[in-house]
Amino acid sequence: TGQRQYYRNQPHMETEELASRSIQTQNKRFYLDVKQNARGRFIKIAEVTPGGHKNRLTLSMPIACEFRNLLCDFIEHYSTLGPSNPDALPDDRRTLKTERITRENKRYFLDLKENQRGRFLRVRQQQAFNQYNQDGRPTNPPQIALPAQGMVEFRDALTALIDEFAQDGADAPELPPSHVIGSHRSKMFFLDVGHNQRGVFMRVTEQTRHYRSAVTIPEKFWEEFADFFKTTSDQMEDYYHQIGRERTKDDSPVKREEPDEGEVEQLDERRRTDDYEDLRQDDEPAKKE
Repeated sequence: TGQRQYYRNQPHMETEELASRSIQTQNKRFYLDVKQNARGRFIKIAEVTPGGHKNRLTLSMPIACEFRNLLCDFIEHYSTLGPSNPDALPDDRRTLKTERITRENKRYFLDLKENQRGRFLRVRQQQAFNQYNQDGRPTNPPQIALPAQGMVEFRDALTALIDEFAQDGADAPELPPSHVIGSHRSKMFFLDVGHNQRGVFMRVTEQTRHYRSAVTIPEKFWEEFADFFKTTSDQMEDYYHQIGRERTKDDSPVKREEPDEGEVEQLDERRRTDDYEDLRQDDEPAKKE
């Protein structure tokens, strides 16, 4: 499609590697690389499976800090669990603890799970658009599966990198938080504020159970959009009055609370892959807003 070709044609930004650490846990090796480009510093995590396949995940420094804090909670919860008994598991996907990160127009789902191979932490990033490999087939979303026994060592390695490279941006002001409007029963709208070399923007993502699309609105147009919505909403009051109909709750511009975690998880699991298996994930192409 034209959208897919657009992202393929975008040039890669120059990236400098600042530091790297690695840990070995069970039969997997994890690499944590601190890198820097025009958009700032970030941490790239690579999971190398016994077969040599790599699964990758990219975290900005603020997201890495939040991830590290949640990782401490997962470690504490894991320490309270009794021994695993694979024969007693009710199914192959028993979730023991779940958290979510929503920041910088990105979403990450963290699930401490248990199956016949043991306990592990799956970290998965939600993508705004499907990514495609060279054959034109959709790729798996960026994700890693960290054996639970390696969470402490992984946290310590991540903390060391954060302490050394994230201090400069510790006091940087944050953009407004993301917001969700709508219902998982019909459609949902995700409003995410971000920034790039061109400035601040808002990405509005419309998502149903069958498709997802997005539009990016530069900050300079926000006030004009807000004025239009306010004026049109007021005009609709007159419209309903003229046709002799009261504005129902569904018609009214009420502010909805963010949906329950289960609702969003259910909606975002349409391309879910089997847990704790060898996922084949190539590097994400650089995206230009």
